[in-house]
Amino acid sequence: MIPVPLLVFVMAAWCAVYLADTLLKSSATYRIGYESWLASHGLALSPFHVRWQTTVFNRLFAYCARINPGALYLWFTSGLVFGIVAMLGSVVLLVRTLQQTLTQMTTNNPRVASQQALQVVVPGVNLPTNQLAYFFSALLLSGVIHELGHAVAALREQVRVNGFGMFVFVVYPGAFVDLFTSHLNLISPTQQLRIFCAGVWHNFVLCVAALAFLFLLPVFLFPVYSTGGGALVIEVVQGSAADGPRGLSVGDIVTGLEDCSVTGVEDWNRCLSHLSRTPQTGYCVPTSSLQPSWAHGRPYRRLDGTMDCCSNNSLTDLCFSFMNPQSKSSVEKEYACVPVRKMVTGTRLCRTDDDCGAHSRGAAICVTPSLENQTRFIRVTHPPNTHMLFVGYPPHLQYAVSLTNFVPRFGFLHLDLPVFLETFCKYVVSLSGALAVVNSVPCFALDGQWMLNALLEATLVSVVTDRQKRELIGFFLLLAGSALLAANVALGLWMVTAR
Repeated sequence: MIPVPLLVFVMAAWCAVYLADTLLKSSATYRIGYESWLASHGLALSPFHVRWQTTVFNRLFAYCARINPGALYLWFTSGLVFGIVAMLGSVVLLVRTLQQTLTQMTTNNPRVASQQALQVVVPGVNLPTNQLAYFFSALLLSGVIHELGHAVAALREQVRVNGFGMFVFVVYPGAFVDLFTSHLNLISPTQQLRIFCAGVWHNFVLCVAALAFLFLLPVFLFPVYSTGGGALVIEVVQGSAADGPRGLSVGDIVTGLEDCSVTGVEDWNRCLSHLSRTPQTGYCVPTSSLQPSWAHGRPYRRLDGTMDCCSNNSLTDLCFSFMNPQSKSSVEKEYACVPVRKMVTGTRLCRTDDDCGAHSRGAAICVTPSLENQTRFIRVTHPPNTHMLFVGYPPHLQYAVSLTNFVPRFGFLHLDLPVFLETFCKYVVSLSGALAVVNSVPCFALDGQWMLNALLEATLVSVVTDRQKRELIGFFLLLAGSALLAANVALGLWMVTAR
């Protein structure tokens, strides 16, 4: 469900803005001055919508349109080809997304949701509130680049740009360009296509550029940040299993989980996933150090069928199972409740007693923590500190710790700078790509409407000579595209907010 405090804050803010606007416009004293101030600053207010428009950037757009006419022609012609392909691809993608959404609704399979290419984003629901700054800044950048493409393409085709502006609708920011309609109607359909496709083309280029920057980020930051030496801890959830005097701290470098080497965040996630799927490993312990503990194991069966031999109040002891080499039975296990840190410090991993015989000078046996199903005992290596010992579900450790691949070479460098760049680039990739897809859909009020109309005028003139028939074909195609997009948005919102 949508968080009530966030919803109340948004509604209260818009009500206050709209109330102030209404009072000033109805006041005999301030109405003229207020309306002239709005007009001089290019501002327009309506319920849940504020818009700002200016002509300040017109010279910049005109300069960009004159840089290299030949190169710009190839650039926007490439955008025309991409726009047509994207229009067809967006329809296929929306149909596939709709099928996946319906499948998830009928089967309640979370794996289907994780495979969806497009998902509705609702701040505070499936978008964490601490990520809102990344989301809105990336969305605004994607919108500005989108409209920059339209403006430069229009000026290159001799279509006047009346102005550039930005807006906020409810909480979502955006941008727009105001084109001179009379000029736009005079040029050929192919020229119109270059203008209409320029927005999604620039969104695609921005997406590729952000993806390349994200891939090359270790190279760009190499002089000040190193990678490949471990995963740097940048945040530990307070009160979690990783918190505490013997837990992880901000600035620690994790280099291993059990026998799984960690050189970065990807290894950290891979190792935790591997440990959660494989059986619990054992530890080679000298028989002499374990001998006194044999008599103290008082095993009892848990509800899930596994065995335990320690008190529930014990915070330092753990129950271990092993095969007693002095026992006549080679199948029956014995159990011992011993101090866990003393037991596993400096010991090798093993699966059977034979693994210990090959690496130990004296007699040693393989002891295994006796834990509940899906619970794992994990030694986290973060030198020069001693191992952090974790007992629980591996995903809990994954959620309790935030890490980064970048380790600062100098002490004055901020730990969060690479994280900020990575996160922002990821949002730009996803949002700019999403804008390219959504605006390509043949749908009313989107770029896809004008792209489709211009495409039909450029291709169907010799086949369908009657203009009204071409418009009718375009209307039904737009109606189908609008219904497809509306169905995706409606079902996506329902899936996000109702569950």
